[in-house]
Amino acid sequence: MAELPRFGVGIGWRPELDLSVPRLPGVDWVEVVAENLRPDALPASLTALRDRGMPVLPHAVSLSLGGAEELDTARVEHLAELADALGAPVASDHVCFVRAGGLDAGHLIPLPRTREALDVLVDNVKLAQSILGVPFALENIAALLEWPDPELSEARFLTELTERTGCLLIVDVANLYANARNLGGDPVSFLDEIPLERLAYVHVAGGEEHHGVYHDTHAHAVPPQVLELLGELRSRVDPPGVLLERDDAYPTDAELAAELAAIRAVVEA
Repeated sequence: MAELPRFGVGIGWRPELDLSVPRLPGVDWVEVVAENLRPDALPASLTALRDRGMPVLPHAVSLSLGGAEELDTARVEHLAELADALGAPVASDHVCFVRAGGLDAGHLIPLPRTREALDVLVDNVKLAQSILGVPFALENIAALLEWPDPELSEARFLTELTERTGCLLIVDVANLYANARNLGGDPVSFLDEIPLERLAYVHVAGGEEHHGVYHDTHAHAVPPQVLELLGELRSRVDPPGVLLERDDAYPTDAELAAELAAIRAVVEA
């Protein structure tokens, strides 16, 4: 595998943050939600970041790569065109499905961890890779349920996915924390078992507990436990990049800067 780019510490670009991002200290790169952008009509504030040399990476949420229905290649083509327009070195989506039976869940749904589901995912990832002009990375998701009778652990599922497709991984440590809270399991063991040599970059985000369930909201401050998991990952590998995600209830620039500084402190420890 070719050496991965070094991104540093970044933040998810959102229209609500378009004025904040350029003035936040310590932002080395940004990630954008692919479905929210048109390759031929990029926001001026985003092209300004791209044109000054800041990496801008597209992150899709709707490819439904684990779905049993035929892959919607038009969505992959859009991601490919966006990656080209942004000059991005990598594009990504999630290990999940979002559509079935003509219905769209509007949410990332976990896959049953069976051999059959893995075969479907592998085929769809390979098809997506044949369309994309850049390396493809897949992210572990936060889930509120687990399908019965899994044949593989999540770590083994992701390992075999990378072995069979050559894809990269985005490790979301906030999702690891959420799943450990809600479903059990040991996120530290997960980090020991996945192929960290395939790591593209890392996601960090905040959440909140409601009625005994921890929700990965992306609308709250990053909890200390998530930063501790980032530290566990950092003790095993020097991540090419770490990204702060915020999608709602946007705080002040000072609060965002403090979160970015806390992330950088862990990464550079």
